[in-house]
Amino acid sequence: MSTILRHLLSIFLLPFMVAIVIPCWLLISFADTRPDTSTIIWWLPRSIGLLSVVFGLGLFIWCVSLFAKVGQGTLAPWDPTRKLVAVGPYQYLRNPMISSVAFVLIGQALFWVSWPIGLWAGIFILINHLYFILSEEPGLEERFGDRYRIYKANVPRWLPRRTPWRKS
Repeated sequence: MSTILRHLLSIFLLPFMVAIVIPCWLLISFADTRPDTSTIIWWLPRSIGLLSVVFGLGLFIWCVSLFAKVGQGTLAPWDPTRKLVAVGPYQYLRNPMISSVAFVLIGQALFWVSWPIGLWAGIFILINHLYFILSEEPGLEERFGDRYRIYKANVPRWLPRRTPWRKS
């Protein structure tokens, strides 16, 4: 399977479902729960939401490209990176790809003024937090050993460092 096809498949099966399909379903299912957003008061949250979506998409694209170029793998657990990715946004926090999807979901919740999408964003963040603690991080320690343990000790899971981490 070609590299591009592997990446497209992993993107379609994971973040596309989480950030596009489920929020669209929630918007349709809960359309009557949204307030009237035609008044000028809603421009601020909607503008912040739009900026959050754009930022999240940009960060996501950057992370996927680093997984392909540096890590020589995809974002999918069944086709993981072969090398530890600790460059770009990964110098500031360990999970910028999940953070990027969270930015997209929170941005959608603000843009559409949708409490169901906001709730979905919270559930997504909680599920990933637990997944990283219980499965992802132990798996990375097993695959990359001390290189990952040193990285993990120096780079926070969710809140970014002020300065980029560089392995000494």
